[in-house]
Amino acid sequence: MEEIQIGMGKSARRAYGFDDIAIVPSRRTRDPEDIDISANLGPIKLDLPMLASAMDGVVSPETAISIGKLGGVGVLNLEGIFSRYEDADEVLEEIAAAGNESATRVMQRIYDKPLREDLMVKRIKEIKASGVTVAASLTPQRVQQHYQLALDAGLDLLIIQGTVVSAEHVSTVVEPLNIKKFVSELSIPAVVGGCASYSTALHLMRSGAVGVLVGVGPGAACTTRGVLGIGVPQATAIADAAAARIRHLEETGEYVNVIADGGMRNGGDVSKAIACGADMVMIGSPLAKAKEAPGRGYHWGMATFHPTLPRGTRVKTATIGTLEEILIGPAHENDGSLNLMNALKTSMATTGYENIKAFQKAEVMVAPALQTEGKQLQRSQHVGMG
Repeated sequence: MEEIQIGMGKSARRAYGFDDIAIVPSRRTRDPEDIDISANLGPIKLDLPMLASAMDGVVSPETAISIGKLGGVGVLNLEGIFSRYEDADEVLEEIAAAGNESATRVMQRIYDKPLREDLMVKRIKEIKASGVTVAASLTPQRVQQHYQLALDAGLDLLIIQGTVVSAEHVSTVVEPLNIKKFVSELSIPAVVGGCASYSTALHLMRSGAVGVLVGVGPGAACTTRGVLGIGVPQATAIADAAAARIRHLEETGEYVNVIADGGMRNGGDVSKAIACGADMVMIGSPLAKAKEAPGRGYHWGMATFHPTLPRGTRVKTATIGTLEEILIGPAHENDGSLNLMNALKTSMATTGYENIKAFQKAEVMVAPALQTEGKQLQRSQHVGMG
């Protein structure tokens, strides 16, 4: 790919986000009823190609169960509020009641309370008792300390997740996690991430994980790109990771899922993520808008409450419908925020692709005018795409 010289001593690739691209219709169309959007994470079969982000304003044990029954997977943050407080509702109310100027300090105080392993076990068992897939996340710094009790409690899928996760962490302070050794010895499938480059995705795939999370900083509540100046727009990050998946498959015969993590606001963004090469998506803010969401109309990220360098913010989200309406409809709004999974189906049908692997081969075009062309009335009236 051609590089752009940004100065005499530095050149750079151009990168693209979802708003910069469009999916091009092919010569064929199909009926949405004939489209298969199911996916697999190792031995785990998903009717919907989606995971709900491990954020306390999105996934509680109750919403994890609801999402599982709808066909997706809700990922519980095992280092979050539900593992720190017996009465999580009281704490969630406090976060929702905080003013904008004090919200970060309030969360830093709330999340300073020590983790309780008995609550970790309790939450996993609550989800397990419903019969759905139990998925939970731990950071690389804490996964070795807590993973065994999670396995013993019935965990089905482990997410090893951080702002940026590499396969080669170098430290003179602590003994770093050997991700490849750790994953290879796990008795359950693991997903690792996030990452945003070809080389990092490839190295994480070589760890033996069944999926790699792709996304650094695109989330609605994330401020990593402002605080640290790092990140890659999602369309490019996903396409690079998809290229790594092809190389890994050629080298090993093992297929590793690319999971687009963050930056998706509507059905169009979900469709573009798959067309760029993702096998499934991890979404947070769209689900924070559900009536059942534990955030009480607010959404915040996993790094919002960092004790010394917060890299997220609490954002207000409108409550627009139930989890079922947001994921599988029916929609009563025309902005793409409801019925996300059937929007994906319709996008695939309209462009002629019968399943996700076929849709990954769809033609895409750099098209920044896609969001504005002919939409002046919608923008001026703040309706539809405005």
